[in-house]
Amino acid sequence: MLEFKEFPKLYRINRQWVAGEKIDGSNGCIAIADDGVTITVQSRNRIITPEQDNAGMARWVKANYEDLLKLGPGYHYGEWMGQGIQRGYGLKEKRFYLFNSFRWAEPESRPNCCHVVPVLAKGTDVMAVLLEAQIALSEGSVAVPGFDRPEGIVLFHEPSHHLYKWTFDGDGHKGVKEAA
Repeated sequence: MLEFKEFPKLYRINRQWVAGEKIDGSNGCIAIADDGVTITVQSRNRIITPEQDNAGMARWVKANYEDLLKLGPGYHYGEWMGQGIQRGYGLKEKRFYLFNSFRWAEPESRPNCCHVVPVLAKGTDVMAVLLEAQIALSEGSVAVPGFDRPEGIVLFHEPSHHLYKWTFDGDGHKGVKEAA
């Protein structure tokens, strides 16, 4: 006889959704140990160091160490973007955009060297939130005003804590061809 396996919880779709700008860069994380002073830097799939870096992020963390301690213990995920990384956004520098727009909404709550992914729309009607986010990006990036090719939208479903992405370039699938 097989052991009991519970059916997973189903989340109601008509609950809070938050749409943020999908920034085209490189996923990164600044992890601060419980001691509040030890920082480890990681890309999407490995620990990085100034000697084995990912587009200069570990060197940037080292240079901004004191300011970044303001993040506090925990894993702080974000997008490392700017000059020489993916779209570059026309920037002459690189920037780190924190993903957690709830926690870091107020500029005084976060390190001066960090940005936050812009919130484009909120609401319980996912289609309305998605439409409002599309309209917000119709003139270009909100994260970097003046850059006219934003990558897309990330939807966050608050009850389930799931993230969904939608990109404007064939939704990120290699070889997708537009209909004639």
